[in-house]
Amino acid sequence: MDFTVVHLIVGENTMRSSGSGAVLLMILLSHMTSALEVPLDPKVLEGLPQPPTITLQSPKDYIFDPRENIVIHCEAKGKPHPNFSWTRNGSHFDVEQDSKVLMKPSSGTLVIDISGEKAEAYEGTYQCTAHNDHGTAISNNIVIRQSRSPLWSKERLEAITVQTGVSLVLQCRPPAGLPPPVIFWMDNIFQRLPLDNRVSQALNGDLYFSNVLPEDNRNDYICYARFPYTQTIQQKQPISVTVLEMDTMNDTSLYNVTNFSDNPTGERRPGFMTPLGASSTKMVLRGETLELECIAEGLPTPEMSWQKDGGELPTSRVSFLNYKKTLKILDVSEADAGDYTCTATNRLGTAHHNIKVNVKAAPFWISAPRNLILAPNETGILTCRVNGDPKPDINWFVNGVPIENAPEDHTRKVDADTVILSRVQSGSSAVYQCNASNEFGYLIANAFVSVLAEPPRVLTPPNQVYQVITNSLALLHCATFGSPIPTITWFKDSQISIKSEDPYVIHENGTLEINVAQSQNSGKYTCIATNNLGVKENHVFLEVKEPTRILKQPEYKVVQRGTSAVFECKVKHDPSLIPTMTWLKNSGELPDDERFEVDADSLTIKDVTDEDAGTYTCIMNTTLDRDSARATLTVVEKPDPPTDLELTDQTERSVQLTWIPGDEHNSPTQKFLIQYEDLLHEPGIWVNMTEVAGTRTTAQLDLSPYVYYSFRVLAKNQVGYSQPSQPSRQYRTNPAAPDENPSDVHGEGTEPGNLVISWKSLTGFQSNGPGLEYKVLWRQSDVDQDWSSKTVANSSHFVVSGVPVYVPYEIKVQALNDYGNGPEAEVVVGYSGEDMPLSAADGVLVMVHNSTVAQVHWEPVSSHSVRGKLKGYKVYYRRERGLHETEEEVDQEAQHQVLTFSGNQTEGRLPGLQPYSLYIIFIRVLNSKGEGPQSQEKQFETPEGVPGPPSFLNVVNPSLDSLTLEWGPPVNKNGRLTGYTLKYQPVSNTTEVGPVKVMDFLVNETTVTLDNLNSSVLYKFYLSAKTIKGAGANVTKEASAVMGTTVPSRHVDIATQGWFIGLMCAIALLILVLLIVCFIKRNKGGKYPVKEKEEAHQDPEIQPMKEDDGTFGEYSDTEDHKPLKGSRTPSNGTVRRDESDDSLVDYGEGGDGQFNEDGSFIGQYSGKKEKDTHEGNESSEAPSPVNAMNSFV
Repeated sequence: MDFTVVHLIVGENTMRSSGSGAVLLMILLSHMTSALEVPLDPKVLEGLPQPPTITLQSPKDYIFDPRENIVIHCEAKGKPHPNFSWTRNGSHFDVEQDSKVLMKPSSGTLVIDISGEKAEAYEGTYQCTAHNDHGTAISNNIVIRQSRSPLWSKERLEAITVQTGVSLVLQCRPPAGLPPPVIFWMDNIFQRLPLDNRVSQALNGDLYFSNVLPEDNRNDYICYARFPYTQTIQQKQPISVTVLEMDTMNDTSLYNVTNFSDNPTGERRPGFMTPLGASSTKMVLRGETLELECIAEGLPTPEMSWQKDGGELPTSRVSFLNYKKTLKILDVSEADAGDYTCTATNRLGTAHHNIKVNVKAAPFWISAPRNLILAPNETGILTCRVNGDPKPDINWFVNGVPIENAPEDHTRKVDADTVILSRVQSGSSAVYQCNASNEFGYLIANAFVSVLAEPPRVLTPPNQVYQVITNSLALLHCATFGSPIPTITWFKDSQISIKSEDPYVIHENGTLEINVAQSQNSGKYTCIATNNLGVKENHVFLEVKEPTRILKQPEYKVVQRGTSAVFECKVKHDPSLIPTMTWLKNSGELPDDERFEVDADSLTIKDVTDEDAGTYTCIMNTTLDRDSARATLTVVEKPDPPTDLELTDQTERSVQLTWIPGDEHNSPTQKFLIQYEDLLHEPGIWVNMTEVAGTRTTAQLDLSPYVYYSFRVLAKNQVGYSQPSQPSRQYRTNPAAPDENPSDVHGEGTEPGNLVISWKSLTGFQSNGPGLEYKVLWRQSDVDQDWSSKTVANSSHFVVSGVPVYVPYEIKVQALNDYGNGPEAEVVVGYSGEDMPLSAADGVLVMVHNSTVAQVHWEPVSSHSVRGKLKGYKVYYRRERGLHETEEEVDQEAQHQVLTFSGNQTEGRLPGLQPYSLYIIFIRVLNSKGEGPQSQEKQFETPEGVPGPPSFLNVVNPSLDSLTLEWGPPVNKNGRLTGYTLKYQPVSNTTEVGPVKVMDFLVNETTVTLDNLNSSVLYKFYLSAKTIKGAGANVTKEASAVMGTTVPSRHVDIATQGWFIGLMCAIALLILVLLIVCFIKRNKGGKYPVKEKEEAHQDPEIQPMKEDDGTFGEYSDTEDHKPLKGSRTPSNGTVRRDESDDSLVDYGEGGDGQFNEDGSFIGQYSGKKEKDTHEGNESSEAPSPVNAMNSFV
């Protein structure tokens, strides 16, 4: 077994002479190194001598049961193993001579068989001694006593007769047992007697009555004593108590008779039954339990209270028992001494008793002597510091012998509680005993002094790895043993010497402390233990890990029952540590339920129930640290429906509804919705009536007459509405005249000469009674005449005939029933029926702004001619013909264009006109009935504008260096043509384009032949027509001279054309001839253009074709809308008109322009750029024979 030793070392030269003990002790302490506790493991102890040490012994006071064997424990360790012996009552106890006594092998424990023997023979005081070659240790004095449970002495108990209201004490006086018995009172059927504030049991077992009542009358008050060791129970003879009332008193001898002279049955002030007198004293030992008792009599029964004079009661150690009649203080200390006052109080007064508490103390340790391991010539000190009251006497022993009787030792000096050992030598090991005693007890402590000479040993396992978390404390141990005590030094990474300075602290026991470990502190550490007999080193390793942290904590959740709840718990940890995620519910394990799904960083609870509510904690554990976070789950649900609906405070027009709310299910009720059912008019239909706050349970309801009400209530919380409550009982209201008239009253004619009056009928609920009818009243506005009226039933309209056209009328509709008329109806204004307008607009005037927009003006018609509500004017206009056309060319099927101008407008704009045209316009008045007659037709002309694109552009008669263009005039000339403009330029597949050439033509020229064209180049042509207003939109073509065809939109797959196949064959043959010629030139060492081009450009497909060297390349195929150099075409491809910004496109009536393969124009020109159709199908593209030739290269 391990033990703890302390090295106290004094330098060899510190003791030269002896003086007084105090001076010597001061000198020694000034040169003493600090005490060092060294844990020794069994491997170290195996080879070291060790004086005996007592490890187990029986308690000082040993009470045994005579029915069992006596076992007196005594165990000790040492090297060599100790021998054991015993004394009894101060004399040697020869164990071997008594056959009933057995000492256990390798132990000092005694087993005494007392069966068949008198157990009293083995009572006495025993002491165990453990001895080996290095000293002797002794045990405490163990007092052995037999437990006793003596019989109750026989006594004759007389019956007790008492008067109601007096106090009474029933004495128990149990026999003295060992240990003392436990006392309780029962009746003859073994039922405990009830105890309360009036009847209580004292600490000594007596039964106290503060005042006697008639129910205390009985003949079986029995005191029982239970003896703990033998578990036997003995009983006293029953005591009979008779309680008399005042009117039954006679000459019978009474208990407490002295009180009769002073009206003993009346109420009285408190008085103390125990302790007696005004004061008393109590002694208690330190560390024991203090019990103070005060039992008072009086009528009414007094209440007890306690206080400590001049101080507070120790709250943590104090308790009140027996209805505050007993004050109990645990673990008494000297501070608990003083005066305690118990106070008894009833309504007649108070009584006080003072108890003076004295606290004494058996000896107790301040510091017991500790084992010493000293090297030769070292000096050590044993101290035995105790306290007690009275002050204990201290006696020293050596190996169980009083130190004054031990052999003289000049190196040893005793000074009261201190033994000084100077310059000890080998072989002087011994066990010292300190005995401290006073009148209340004693203490014995063994402390050995072992003189050893041992080289250093490192007890910490080698290569131990310490792992800590960043910013935490790191302790690297270097437990050593050696005599003299080794000196410890530390190194980091085998080269950096560590001093005891920030961040390092080297403790006296050799442990290296790093207060706040950081990652740079990781590494290898070496501790070296040195004394004068040798050196020993050990290596340990420190790994500083990243802390475990919860990055995303679970959040408070409020979920509806039956849904899912997800708690997230995302964690960051050191990658070298293996984390373990644990989820808890209310600090316990999760329920064993498949609805709980735990993932790597979340907890999902499916189909949540009410029982799932609680606090959920996610805990992330590693081997070094942990982090946790918690969140609460609240399960909510729609509230339960209200119950117990009652109707109170009933009147004709109101009633009070009350209800009891249902369970809110963790979501407070926000409001209550009250609905009613009209069983008379609309049975089965529930109508929302009113809402009240969720904190209310009553509502005052306003009612309507002639309704059979039934009410129900719905509760609403955050989740939603509850189910409706059960309906209330039916409540009927009496009929009455209507409270309101029909709503939404209108007057409007449907035909000329009539007026239709309509309204929204009252419901049965609104009728207030039977016989509902409507009184319809009307009269013409602004005319002095009486109201006309008509009463109708079961209808929501009435038609008045024979009225003027479109005249205002005042209208009223009043409700009435069998119980009277409703309130006075409000007047509304309606109009009689409309008719067609009579007049047309006059003064029509057209102002032409430009070639596409005109402004029209007219005079308004009179209001009476409208004969209805004026809705506006409709303007009709139609293009008759172009000004350059003859009357025979007029389009007879041209439709009118119509624009409607609402209200009383008198002008409007006509957009989208065609330039250089003749238009006809007229106007009609519009009301709700229809259109009036048309106005007189007016003509106006639009000026010239820019023309549309030429109708076609074709390429004909191509040759190797020329081609002919033909075109047609624009479909929409928009004026008098003045000529044409042709622009063309070479284009390629790159962004580069050639220079633009421009040619102008007269109006009668529609063809041109272009010469000196490059047959290997693709050209793009732009042709536009002109009027005096400028050039119009272009028509474009792409063509090559050698091809003899155009590429109008690149939609045709020329690779499938017969001429193209033949051309390709010819080109292939030509290429073959060229290759042969190049091969011949190369063999002659000459250079040829193809070779030069290949050297200059890695990719032959990007080389242009040049006429001068015959090499081949590919032209750059750009989009058709590539701009001409020097042109002013806007970026969006549109052509701006000089004279106006207005166009059909601006008014949303424009369209996209396209050309067919023959160049004919379809649709209106929109100005949008054309898209290359080959972009989506590059495989079919063959824009020129040059490309085809390049494909063979």
